[in-house]
Amino acid sequence: MVSKAIGGLSDTIGFGLEDIAKVMLPSWLEKHERVKIEELERRFIKIDEEEIEVNLYGEGRRGHHPIIVIGEVKSRIHGRDVKEFFENFNKIKKAFKGRRVIPLLFGYWIHPSASSLGKELGIRLIASYQR
Repeated sequence: MVSKAIGGLSDTIGFGLEDIAKVMLPSWLEKHERVKIEELERRFIKIDEEEIEVNLYGEGRRGHHPIIVIGEVKSRIHGRDVKEFFENFNKIKKAFKGRRVIPLLFGYWIHPSASSLGKELGIRLIASYQR
């Protein structure tokens, strides 16, 4: 019973953070990446026989060039989360051959190991307090 309650609370916090990301990230992307995007949504992306769920999916533009944004939301982002996302992202980007795809992770807190690995792998790591 307690584990169900904790699981429900975890889902509530996770979905709340996703809502924050969906509101905050379009302006962050425009300011920092010059990407104009209308909205971000949860999406299932089919690759071969596998379906991968992403917390944040959006289509936008940088100037005249189309851009796809793929992101995950985690309350606390560690290096292992970056590695796991990078593995999934490598599968996902096959579905968007020839199109520019921006990978990102959004959370309340980012561990220094995650920041350095994110830079190394080209993944934007964004904390909820960053503008």
